[in-house]
Amino acid sequence: MNPSPNILIVDDHPLFREAMALVITTELPGAQLGEASTLPMALQRLAEGPVPDLVLLDLNLPGVHGLEGLAEVSAAAPDAPVVIISAEEDKQLILQAINAGAMGFITKSAPRERMRQALRQVLEGNIYLPPDIVRGSSSADSPSRNTPQISEEALNRLTERQLRVLERMAMGESNKQIAWALNITETTVKTHVSAILGKLGVNNRVQAILAAGEWLENRKSRRTD
Repeated sequence: MNPSPNILIVDDHPLFREAMALVITTELPGAQLGEASTLPMALQRLAEGPVPDLVLLDLNLPGVHGLEGLAEVSAAAPDAPVVIISAEEDKQLILQAINAGAMGFITKSAPRERMRQALRQVLEGNIYLPPDIVRGSSSADSPSRNTPQISEEALNRLTERQLRVLERMAMGESNKQIAWALNITETTVKTHVSAILGKLGVNNRVQAILAAGEWLENRKSRRTD
């Protein structure tokens, strides 16, 4: 992760921009911050460059409907990961944002520690999903056809260690966090993740998490009964 990432905060509320800036500078003292209060201002900053390492984009900017802002920012800076920040906590909306290309979704009610976790996770190249969203998720919850159905037979092909890695993925943990929790190397985690994706027939970890969410919750419930 770049120790001095360039982060653009796009939100029309000055107090929230200030709060996000405080979280970022506390977690990443070397971060270079840019701010924009409207979508046109954000697009202008992106056009002027340099390409930010992360864009924090408010979902409900003035004059912007739904995920239009995400589409325009992604088109203007396709190499910049975008994380949606919003007061909205609707599960369908969050899944729509991820399926539309967002690298994460942070609710404005999230505690500071969760915001810090989300920032680090995305800057390390991982996708961040709120833990409450991935719990109980299934492919039927997603409006996208890109999230495939996963059969219980496919899930049963996973080894116990792979299931533990998948459970940690569903908790929103990065490869580094999973390695620490399971006392294995990060390289081993990457190997397990690749095996999980192959066995489940999905393209990325988000598809695996969303499609297997309900099954994982049932497995957890069986263990605690």
